[in-house]
Amino acid sequence: MRDAYLVGAAQTDFGSFPDESYRSLFRTAFEAAVDSVPAGIDPDDVDEAFVGTLGVGGRQLGLSGPAVTEHVGLGGIPCTRVENACAASGFAGRHAVQAVKSGMADVALAGGVEIMTDTSSDATKYWLGVSGETEWERLSGTTFAGVYAQMADAHMEKYGTTSEHLSSVAVKNHSNGAKNPHAHLGFECSLEDAENAPVVADPLTLYHCCPTTDGAACALVVSEDVVDEYTDDPIRISGVGASSDRVGLFQRESYTSVPASKEAGKQAYEMAGITPEDIDFAEVHDCFAIAELLAYEDLGFCEPGEAGSLVESGETELGGERPVNTSGGLKSKGHPIGATGAGQLVEAFKQLSGEAGERQVEGATRGLTHNVGGSGGAAVVHVLERENELGVDAQ
Repeated sequence: MRDAYLVGAAQTDFGSFPDESYRSLFRTAFEAAVDSVPAGIDPDDVDEAFVGTLGVGGRQLGLSGPAVTEHVGLGGIPCTRVENACAASGFAGRHAVQAVKSGMADVALAGGVEIMTDTSSDATKYWLGVSGETEWERLSGTTFAGVYAQMADAHMEKYGTTSEHLSSVAVKNHSNGAKNPHAHLGFECSLEDAENAPVVADPLTLYHCCPTTDGAACALVVSEDVVDEYTDDPIRISGVGASSDRVGLFQRESYTSVPASKEAGKQAYEMAGITPEDIDFAEVHDCFAIAELLAYEDLGFCEPGEAGSLVESGETELGGERPVNTSGGLKSKGHPIGATGAGQLVEAFKQLSGEAGERQVEGATRGLTHNVGGSGGAAVVHVLERENELGVDAQ
């Protein structure tokens, strides 16, 4: 199979945008992604598109993919809507890689979009809840905050993880998000802010939970046969892994791990021919602070039970050995369900292109993105590698 490369990626600001529609947000992200391609790209070059969205609020549930791609001038190409809850556009990225590797496309678009702030809080809770296990979780009143609170409780009980470890994730990600002009909650918070915030679902406070967000993101994936037309500094998507699991938390053997993340990471590492130690930075799915700690362990950044110590050590901060969520993560950058996975690819593209500004990881040549659906019913991991040193053209 052919190699696949990321040649362009961009997102809208994430936040609350009452004057925008899902079409207008997608257009902004798509046009910015086209503009981000180093040597330029003609939208007519796009052979196929995959668009992740949950459809919060019920807008255009059917054919929402073609609705946005036609709006940006990509009519006539195959377009598939991808729904895997919060992992929708992460899986859209995987589909784009598959299309390119298989030879079905030379240029594929992976995007995502969501509007979440124009409905009532009760309606938004409903649309978020549809990705939970219906009979025994959602209809019995369990929220996603409640599900992740159970995971946090279990991790605390088994490994001695503390509330301060959870709050340290929030402090780190808000510090990064304050450096990201696209972030929804682009401000810093203190450990005391996070610890003393209102409780959402014990032990999770408000600062341990991501916001509901509007936004869109797009990534352009091309084959090895045409990559030289678009860039002299290729970013190869060297590994992709994906897995599914039982949708309900209560159906799983453990509350202190997300098996789908472990399997997706294993597959991606094997395809890339690397180990977790080779990763320079990572964007992981931190819908709740405990989710980031679980990701550290599931992706092999530390042993089970050591995530609290890892975040406490500063290793995952900017300037640490392996910065995590340099964008601010879902916690600070925001979590527009269908756009989150593609948004992670945007951050990886910026880091590997040396264009991440104040949050740039110096010398980064290899990054990872990790996108989870629900409480772990689906997960997808991408490994991306810069093939040349920054500023050195391919010969």
